[in-house]
Amino acid sequence: MDIQQEMMAKAQTAKAASRKLAVLSTGVKNAALLAMADALEKRAELILEANAADLEEARGKGLKRSYLDRLMLNEGRIRQMAEGLRQTAALPDPICQGDYSTVRPNGLEIRRIRVPIGVIGIIYEARPNVTADATALCLKSGNATILRGGSDAIRSNTAIASLLSKAAVKAGAPEGFLQFVEFPQREAVDVMTHMRGYLDVIIPRGGAGLIRHIVENSSVPVIETGTGVCHTFVDETADFDMAIRIAVNAKTSHPSVCNAMETLLVHEAIAPKFLPKLSWAMGEKHVEMRGDARAREICPEMKEATEEDWSTEYGDLSLSIKVVPDLDAAIAHINKYNTGHSETIVTKNLENAHRFQREVDAAAVYVNASTRFTDGFEFGFGAEIGISTQKLHARGPMGLEALTSTKYLIYGEGQIR
Repeated sequence: MDIQQEMMAKAQTAKAASRKLAVLSTGVKNAALLAMADALEKRAELILEANAADLEEARGKGLKRSYLDRLMLNEGRIRQMAEGLRQTAALPDPICQGDYSTVRPNGLEIRRIRVPIGVIGIIYEARPNVTADATALCLKSGNATILRGGSDAIRSNTAIASLLSKAAVKAGAPEGFLQFVEFPQREAVDVMTHMRGYLDVIIPRGGAGLIRHIVENSSVPVIETGTGVCHTFVDETADFDMAIRIAVNAKTSHPSVCNAMETLLVHEAIAPKFLPKLSWAMGEKHVEMRGDARAREICPEMKEATEEDWSTEYGDLSLSIKVVPDLDAAIAHINKYNTGHSETIVTKNLENAHRFQREVDAAAVYVNASTRFTDGFEFGFGAEIGISTQKLHARGPMGLEALTSTKYLIYGEGQIR
């Protein structure tokens, strides 16, 4: 098998399909999305059978529990995937929507509208739900897509992609709009990253190693969806019960995802009373806590936090804890160690809340809420293609609009320059 030739054939097919998809009516796109949702639910048994085989192999490799959780599908998760497709169908179509217009002194009428990017390559690890989410958003925004999932989920992803493609094409989507890369070899990724002229952009989703490799080696433009070293800062005016609820949720509700909290900062004025309560609550959830010297003075049961801990995305039930003297120190620590993802402050002080939101450099900055809400579904986008931590083109959860570009339409009456 020549992977280079096979990948080129997929790219050419996707490119041809993108021309048709770009002018597909909203009605046909929505019908395709609804058909895709029905197909997932009707053939859930097929998907679960494939997923069981993936899980069995992954367990045999000794992969950690948090990774297995990202890989695992059940009927509830398949229903969530289908619901994401239906919500995407219900969203307004961004294509051809105008966002700027003017009439120049010479009489030229200028309009700006949103158009598809073209062909989007998505390289991701573990989570099979990305196959459905990415396909839905790309289809609704008029983009063809080439998906390359991780080898550990190859059976699950293949089953999902096949069902989605067949259902959508039957409902009127152009043949070849969805290309799934079945090759587990790393060579397929390297080929994708050099398909200039066929792929318009690549979006990597996964661990720091995968993202760094794509960003550093791709000749195709990349939208970086970064890792999540997310913080919660408990200010001196915080309500303790609220702060503990938020912190426990941010750490334990789904510790393997990128919007989970990895570091908790607490104001020194409340640390002696707050940290024992927090330690008990986190202990109930089996969280391993790693504290700085001041935190361990108050809670000796904590392990010692190292410099490396402050910049680590654990993806598991581990948490680093630091006592800080004030808001300035909290903001400085966050801006030094965070990955530009999601940060939150728990406080009753409105001035501190505004300062925190203004000065913390991240895609999503919360006041009195868990970082776990940084999610396309929770933001009302139906699903998300990823959470961008860069600043060019798109930042934060990327929904439909983030998958579009712009075109200027100019109307004249014979004007020349």
